[in-house]
Formats: sequence, structure tokens, C-alpha cells
Amino acid sequence: MAPLPVIPSSWRKDVVVLSVPRRWSDLDPAWMSAALSRWYPGIVVRDLEVGAVGEGTNATARVALSLAGAGGPSSVFVKGPGRPLHRMALLALGALWTEARLADAGASFPLAHPAFLAGGVDRRRAACVVVTEDVVAAGGVPCDARTPLSVDAVRSGLQGLAALHASYWERPIPPTLGCLGHWRLGPVSGAISVVSLSRGLRLASERLAGEWHLPRGADASTLSHQFRRSAAIAASGPRTVLHGDPHLGNAYIAADGRTGLFDWQLTRLGHWSHDVGYFVVSALGVEDRRRHERELLGSYLDALGRGGVRPPSPVSAWERYRGTPAFGLATWLHTLSFGSLQSTDVCMATIGRFAAAYEDLETGRADVAAP
Repeated sequence: MAPLPVIPSSWRKDVVVLSVPRRWSDLDPAWMSAALSRWYPGIVVRDLEVGAVGEGTNATARVALSLAGAGGPSSVFVKGPGRPLHRMALLALGALWTEARLADAGASFPLAHPAFLAGGVDRRRAACVVVTEDVVAAGGVPCDARTPLSVDAVRSGLQGLAALHASYWERPIPPTLGCLGHWRLGPVSGAISVVSLSRGLRLASERLAGEWHLPRGADASTLSHQFRRSAAIAASGPRTVLHGDPHLGNAYIAADGRTGLFDWQLTRLGHWSHDVGYFVVSALGVEDRRRHERELLGSYLDALGRGGVRPPSPVSAWERYRGTPAFGLATWLHTLSFGSLQSTDVCMATIGRFAAAYEDLETGRADVAAP
């Protein structure tokens, strides 16, 4: 088996618990010095400047740093508390605290991702903060969810996912990842899901420009059932660590050319196919996916084998992959319905890819359609 990733030797736990700022103006030099001291002992931040704040699922900003001396980054990326409604949505998904707890524990994964520098949780306020490496300053280029990746870039991303999955495949989870759980959907989510999907389907239909269509027969009740079934499969074995949300908008091209992933707040334990199907379908253009998805799935399975795992058979892996577009299609219809988590053009571009895959792969007849 592949060796487990290790915590960098420069990371230290013997520091004060990181507070969660109430507003961006609370990010002062003293707070940032404390946050970065885990990786950079003795660091002194003399001044800082918060860049433009993005308001998506979370509030995010790049923060430029002026240091008293050498030995630290010139900038970092900070994810702070988003709007109250967004926080409640993450809390319902069991995803509000995850990334902050991973950062606080000094987690590190065997694929390209921004290094976790610090994390803090305030349960009373339902708020958290995460400080990571600034991948743009390191030469990385974030992906645009409206522009599909090349086949080679998707293959690179799958190699990274295979390394992640192989490292934890049916193995004891280390203490740094002790916060991770399985997918769980509450008993009341079914009725809420149908209402949300009905709205998402209506909004998507109103915005279609004739380039593609929603899958025939995929009404709100059907998709809600398949969404819940997909979540149950995603929580099944063989158990490994999943990124959990590897859509194109959470990907970037690192300076060394590898395709990396950020935004680890939906990280959890479960079935490899969730990550693979979600990434491939969201990241490739429809024609490239049709031509290359079998080969790309095979390259992922081969990489699992090189990582010391006995991979699923190509036949069983393909059958599981066929079912994965149901989750992605329902997720992005929910996102469109919610209205403020992602822009409408990003939602529509992503829904279009999942809708095409749902029909091409006959997802309605795959195992997600089982009772």
C-alpha cells in the first residue's frame, strides 16, 4: 500500500486556538502572525492588505502580507464566514466545520492542493475560518467552471484523485482526519429536495438557449430519489477519503502543470466513484467526455493499482460510473434553485454537462434507479 501522507515537520500544535474574526477588518497583523506561526515559527506580520472579497458559498479573499524579516509567504488565501443562509446550508450538509478542522489538524493530502496553514471554529456563532497557501502567488491558475479542461488536464486530476484514494483505501483513518464522516442526508431532506429540484428544473428550462435539453423523464421526484440513492452509494465501501466536491470550479492548474483541487469543506469518507464521476463529467466538454471517458476511467484504475490497491474490475467500475451523473445533475439544479451559491452561467454550464452525461450513460437505468 502507498504510505500515508505525513504532517510537515514545520507544523506545530502548541499554539493558542485560533479565533474566528467577525469581520474582515479583524484580520490584523497580530491575528495573522498567530495563524501563520504554526508553519513559520517566530513569524511577525508587520502589515496586511485584504483584497477583493468574493461572496460565494463562503466569503473569500487574498491577503497580501508585509513581514518583519524573511521566512514567510507574501500572501495567503483566507476563507471566512459566509452569509448566514449559506452557513446554515453548509451546516445541514455537515460541511461547515470540516475544512477548518482539517487545517487546524495540519492535514496534508497526496495530490496538488493549497497547503493548509491555519483553521479556527466558533460553534456558538456557526462560523469558521481557514487560511491556506495562495496558489495564484505560487504560479497556479484557477479553472473557470464555464470553460472545460483538456483531456490531459482531466487525466492529471484523476491521477491525483487515485493517489488520494489509494493512500486511505480501506485503511484506518489517521488522527489528522478524525473529523471526517460519511455522507448523511436527514429524513426531512426528501420533501425539501423535491421542492428545490422542481424550482431548479423550472429555472433551467427558462434559461435554455437550445444548445442542450434536460434529460427526458428526469422529473423532480425521480432526481430526488436518485440524489438520495447516490449519496447512500457514495457513503458505501470500499471506504476511502474523498475530496467530496471536485467539480471544475474547485480545480486549478498548479505551476508544475498538475491539476489540483481546493475547497475541501465537503471532504468525507466513502466510495471512489463519487469523486471520479463528479470530476470527469463536470470538467470535460461533452464531446471530449464521450470520446475519452472509458480511457480516462481505465487510467484512474491503473493508477489505483500502482498505488498498491486492487482496483475494481473495468466492467464494475464502468457500471458504477454510469450512475454518477444523477448526483451532479441534482446538486447543480439545487445550486441553481438556491440562487446565491454560484452564478447562473456557471450553474447552467455545469448542468448542461451533467444533463448530457445522464442521457448518454443511461443513468436512469443504472444502479441509482434501484429502490
